[in-house]
Parts: sequence; structure tokens; C-alpha cells
Amino acid sequence: MDKDQKNLLGMIGICKGAGATVIGVPMICEELRKKAKKERHILVLEASNTSENTHKKITDKCKFYNVKHVRLSCDCLTLGRAVGKSAVAAVAVMGENFCRAVEAKLSHDSEQ
Repeated sequence: MDKDQKNLLGMIGICKGAGATVIGVPMICEELRKKAKKERHILVLEASNTSENTHKKITDKCKFYNVKHVRLSCDCLTLGRAVGKSAVAAVAVMGENFCRAVEAKLSHDSEQ
């Protein structure tokens, strides 16, 4: 794991500590139904090794609710460790400032 990916996962962990995350596909789908119309700043981060079915479900929900979705280069186990869980397919970051901070880490990671 390179330094940029560690920084990104660290930022996701900070968001979790601040209570600005929703963890797991079922919880994310439920949260999107509730908040997507009100909360404009939601970023869904998906692990690289999710099943096709899970990927389609997340992608379809994000498109329907017009929410930004990013597939990360890390696997479910690594993403889970970042938020203090075992294996996690997806994490949603809520809130304008937290989304901006994670997106900054994502754009820095993609520039390399």
C-alpha cells in the first residue's frame, strides 16, 4: 500500500470517528433513500473486489439519487480496517467538508 492510499484510508477513518460515515451496502441504500434529496454532499466509496451484483446495486442507487460514486483500488478487508470493521464493501461519507477532504485525497491519489 502506498503513501497516498494510506492517507486516503486515514481520512476515511477520521470521517468515521467524526460520525460522518455510513458503513455497508444495505445501510448506504437506506441512507440514500432518506437523505439524498436533503443532503447534497454524499460520497460513496466502494472497494475494488465487490461482486458484480453489489457493484451494480451501488452504481444504480448512486445514479438514481445523483450521488458521486468512486471505486477504490483497495479491497473490502482494507476498507473495513480503515473504519474499524472486518470486511466492508462500501462506505458513504456524509457532509460537505468531509466529502471535500476525501475527494482531495482521491484527486491527489489519481494524479500520481
